[in-house]
Amino acid sequence: MATGVARKVKMSYLCFSKCPMDNITTMRKIFFFLSLIITAGCSQAQTTSPEKLPAANIEKLPAFKILTKDSAYLTNANLKKDKPVMLIYFAPDCSHCQRLMYEMKPEMAKFKNIQILMVTFTQTNMLKMLKEFYRDYNFAAYPNIMMGTEYPNYVVQRYYNISTTPYIAIYDHKGKLVKAFEKAPKMAELEAAVKKS
Repeated sequence: MATGVARKVKMSYLCFSKCPMDNITTMRKIFFFLSLIITAGCSQAQTTSPEKLPAANIEKLPAFKILTKDSAYLTNANLKKDKPVMLIYFAPDCSHCQRLMYEMKPEMAKFKNIQILMVTFTQTNMLKMLKEFYRDYNFAAYPNIMMGTEYPNYVVQRYYNISTTPYIAIYDHKGKLVKAFEKAPKMAELEAAVKKS
């Protein structure tokens, strides 16, 4: 009986030893096929997320909670009532965002009557980037500017369906949308939209 079991083990070993490339090739094909299924499932889940709202639903400012450079949280409750709001979604290392701030800086007197809410997606362990951005553009001189990160929830990003930065949405003193810009506007366009608020 022991010789029968040994013979079966020896035969199965011979089968594997005769065709190891076929087994490896088959395993690779199975692994590749499973990888494709997993990748397709993940990408489908990202594009059909129920949390992502179409851009048509941006008439009101979304509820937000951002962490400032000083590790304090800001929400809608921190905004002054009956005052317009300019939301700027940005990235501290985005060259277009940096250029927008550079162009806005000499015109800041024109934006003194609007609350500027700057929101980013930067991870909280990178608050140093926010501090440097705040310092580089001398935001301390402008009390109407609030800045922070919404990481890890990305509520604002999903609300506006933002794919590039900077994104700007301007709301009037009643909280109604005046204008949204999906890319950095010319300063004259931005100033005109702010005047309407």
